[in-house]
Order: sequence, then C-alpha cells, then structure tokens
Amino acid sequence: MNKKIFSGVQPTGNLHLGNYLGAIKNFVDLNNDNKNECIFCVVDLHAITVKQDPKKLKNNIRETVATFVASGIDPKKSIIFNQSGVSAHAEGAWILSCVARMGWLNRMTQFKEKAGKDKEKASIGLYSYPVLMAADILLYDATHVPVGDDQKQHLELCRDIAQKFNNDFDIDNFLKVPEPLIQKEFSRIMSLKDGSKKMSKSELSDFSRINLTDNKDQIINKIKKAKTDPLPMPKSIEELDKRLEAKNLIGIYASLTNLTLEKSVESFVGKNFSEFKKKLSVALIDKIEPISIEIKKLLDDQSYLDKILLDGVEKASLIAFKKIKRIKEIVGF
Repeated sequence: MNKKIFSGVQPTGNLHLGNYLGAIKNFVDLNNDNKNECIFCVVDLHAITVKQDPKKLKNNIRETVATFVASGIDPKKSIIFNQSGVSAHAEGAWILSCVARMGWLNRMTQFKEKAGKDKEKASIGLYSYPVLMAADILLYDATHVPVGDDQKQHLELCRDIAQKFNNDFDIDNFLKVPEPLIQKEFSRIMSLKDGSKKMSKSELSDFSRINLTDNKDQIINKIKKAKTDPLPMPKSIEELDKRLEAKNLIGIYASLTNLTLEKSVESFVGKNFSEFKKKLSVALIDKIEPISIEIKKLLDDQSYLDKILLDGVEKASLIAFKKIKRIKEIVGF
C-alpha cells in the first residue's frame, strides 16, 4: 500500500543532531521511497505557543526549510510548506477542538512537562496544541505519521478525535485514522553533558549538542569533551542501562552508521573511549558537515527558500481547503 506521510518540525532555530536523527533523517528516507507521498510542514503556528521574537521566527522558518533541503528532502518530490500559510489548519483546529474532550487533553504528559509547576501561566495554545496537530494530520488524509516517543500520545489523541468526529456525524472513515511510523533501532539522543537529559537547544552550554550548522572542528571538539565515565567501553547492551553517557554516544554512532546497538557495542569491546570518540567524530563529520555547508549556502538565497514555501503552500492549500470545505458542510456551516 502506498503511504501518505505527514510530519512537521517546529521552527525554533538551531536544529541539532537530535532533530536530525530523531526526525529529519527518517523524512529523507521516506522522501526517497517512490511509494510514499510526503508532506513536510514547518509548524510555525505550534512555535508561537511560547513567545517568539517575530524577526527570529521568520529566519527560523527559512532555516528549517534550508535544513530539510540540505539534508536531502526534494521540494519537487515532497510538499514543504509553512503551516500559517494554509488557514485551513487554524479553522480545522477550532472545529476539532469542539469534538475533542477536556479529559483527553488533561492526560497529555507533554503539557505538564512544558508548563512546569506554574501551569496557570502557560498559554491556552500550549495546552490545546495537540488538537491543532490533529488538524494538521487529518486535513491531508495522512495514512502514516512518523513519531518519536514524546509524540505517540498526541497521535493517539488525533486518532481518538478522528474516530469521534466520524461517529458523531455518522460518516464512516471520512477522517482517516492514521498509523504511527516508529523508527526501528533508534536511540533517543541525549545531551552530551548529561545522559539523563534530552539534547535540546534550550540547554545553556553549546557543548551539550551538535548543531546541524557546526563545522568539522566544532564537532571534533564537542565529542572530545562529551561526558563519559571512567570504565572501559561496555561489553554488552545490558551494561548500557547503568551507563547513560556511554549509551547515548553509542546510540548516536549506531544511528549514524545504520548499525544495531548490539553490533555497535561489539565493534568497540576492549577499546578505550578516546578511540571510540575518534570513530564517532568521523561518522558525525561525514554526515553533518555536508549538511552544515549546504544550510549556510541555502540561507544566502532567501528568495529560493521563500519560493519553496510559496509553492508548498499552494500545493498544500489545494488538498487542505477541499477537506475543510467538506468538514464545514458536515458540521452544518
């Protein structure tokens, strides 16, 4: 069966190795499979759930497009667009928020994590953005959505909303219930400074992450200084659960080289961390340096990036407006 793929990335700037291995590398593989119809969205409406600097946001949107293209997503083959350019997303989110239930949203753990202790001060958008995510997906009749661990719950909500809408209006399979696409043999990418924390652009130290715009010397330096432990390289996968930093670095190596975690561990048994870090640096430079060079080149041609978005908005609009028109008719507008 041909897959219709929808996925999005927030334009928050400074995309890093975690974004690449967790999402973008997978997008490239999906884009390269001729059986797939892919739609990749720069989810700028999601980005404003927390306050953004308007000038930076505009630049970050372009940088996200540049990263997609530099990583190998072909804008002639896949649709690349920004969410705010297609008003059907906001319209769909409102209609579906009248179908979704408070109890469902109250169970979303990501809101609790992002809002922190003082959730009274969080925006309503941060609370209800899983409904907008559902609209993003359902407007395009997506059959499959690539998701990481942190988004599985949101996709479940999307499926619940689709099923409730179909039941409420007695219109079987009108909103297609999407399936998750979960990467096999993927290790969640953690901070280079602390193996218990996810790699994030919000961490103060730039040495906690590999940015997709880092050059060769920066990559070597960051891996040299990446936290390890005093023990030799692990002998088995079982050891990794007690050694978070080692697990993270070996997981990065496995993801970059398309090896299993087991094979990666076997390759370095009896060797020391300095030898492993050299090999890891080489793997990172091979993959990240060409992307970094291409991102910088693309950012010098803003009109080209804007044209990709305009073309993408046009193509996405043709699909989304047809669906929202029918949704409006079904609810009685």
